[in-house]
Amino acid sequence: MSHHGGVGHESDETTSFVLQPPNPQAAAIPPQAGEPGVGRLVAGRYRLLAKLGHGGMGTVWRAKDETVDREVAVKEPRVPDHLPERERANAFERMRREARAAARLDHPAVVNVHDVAVVDGQPWIVMELVHGRSLGSALQEGTLSPREAARIGLEVLGALEAAHVAGILHRDVKPDNILLGRHDRIVLTDFGIAQIEGETSLTDTGGFVGSPEYIAPERVLGQRPGPASDLWSLGVVLYAATEGVSPFRRSNTPATLQSVINATPAPPAARGPLAEAVNGLLDKDPARRPGAARVRALLEAAANPPAPEPARPPQPPPPPQPVAVRRRRFGRTAWIGLGAGVVAAAVAGYLVLADPWAGPLPDGWKTHHEKDVTATLAVPGSYVRSAPDRERDDTHWVGYTDPSGAISVVLLVTRKAEATANEIKPSADNEMYADDETFKASGDYDLDMPKPKRTVPDDDATFHGRDAAENTVVYTTDDSQNPLPRELRILYYKSGAGDMYKLTIGYPGRGDFTERGREVARTTIANLAADTL
Repeated sequence: MSHHGGVGHESDETTSFVLQPPNPQAAAIPPQAGEPGVGRLVAGRYRLLAKLGHGGMGTVWRAKDETVDREVAVKEPRVPDHLPERERANAFERMRREARAAARLDHPAVVNVHDVAVVDGQPWIVMELVHGRSLGSALQEGTLSPREAARIGLEVLGALEAAHVAGILHRDVKPDNILLGRHDRIVLTDFGIAQIEGETSLTDTGGFVGSPEYIAPERVLGQRPGPASDLWSLGVVLYAATEGVSPFRRSNTPATLQSVINATPAPPAARGPLAEAVNGLLDKDPARRPGAARVRALLEAAANPPAPEPARPPQPPPPPQPVAVRRRRFGRTAWIGLGAGVVAAAVAGYLVLADPWAGPLPDGWKTHHEKDVTATLAVPGSYVRSAPDRERDDTHWVGYTDPSGAISVVLLVTRKAEATANEIKPSADNEMYADDETFKASGDYDLDMPKPKRTVPDDDATFHGRDAAENTVVYTTDDSQNPLPRELRILYYKSGAGDMYKLTIGYPGRGDFTERGREVARTTIANLAADTL
């Protein structure tokens, strides 16, 4: 079988590529009388139509079974005349063994063997014609996605499981022996060097057969192979499918075999369950490799990843203009200074107040002194920072976002807001939310809030002993295709210097991230330190 190519590649070994010609209409082309062998009738029923591939030890033909009127692939023995009689006999026996091994397996991912026709004492294998090309040929054009590689791996794994149950080791799993057929069918072929339980080896003492870069280390070391050896080869195939090259390929066979024994491959670029499967299968110790059941579970997870979460609403941009101030009478003059972009995100809901708690920061948290907002902010260390572009934005804000995009922290400061420190009352903030239609009518803001909505103020909220306002706003995004529940925990505080601070923590309103978001909100609020109180 060929180690280096598909149809049309010369080699010094046999091949079993049962592929259709590159032109899909080639099947309609009549036999070419000028090509030796074309038109020959084999075993009284198989008419040779065209060569599909050939190597040093065999030729594969597209043929027509005239008895049942169907196209088949016929593998003709092709043994050099100069070989000693013993080696010629071994080559013929390998072909008989290939036919027996494949014929014993009933699995959709194993090529079907229809017949073995003996012509002049030589076995011609008659197989189903798989219309497609080899994985090796496909990889010459580029790599596969982890999902597609896992899908192919699952089919090959199924074929290997069926073979192992039948007491057969394939021993030459590689991209060139994996066919990509029509209708997403995957076929493992070429059982020419398969080892069948109970049968003697065909190789001489100290020799081995197979493709060096895909051979398991225990076979290189002359140890007794088992199913784990085929699974090692599958791991190399999956690595090559996603990385574009075998991790053990070197410039010559001895160096390649040495790398199989000793080299540690670079970590695959793929992550998640496929990487776990590949790393496990490439363990040098066959006893530590995962079994077929574990590999199947990992490949199924990689082939059927969970649907990605819908894109999170982007972090509200900072207000494009300095914060406007609007006074309303609510007992005493109240503040409602908020930027339009930030207010628009505060969609209606209810208030949930949790007492802030201060104390040592949780593990992994960091504090950041932000000069532009004159405050020190505490957030988890993995959060990604964002800030305004000073050339185009003169507002004062800083944001931190969880890498997943689920949780965001934004601190906005409005300088010298038009209110005094003792004029902050949470009731004013509540009234702003409760009467947004009147507020919208002023023309200052566009609060496109869905209905219904309600909030409850916290009349006792303070920040460092000064009046403050706090709300937790629960809302649902207005995405008509995929509305999502969200929560915003908001702290409003006005410093003695007249600067208005607004700290907003946003997170999912339902799911695994909800409690985490509330914890981030409590900790961030409790540890906020404004430079000027």
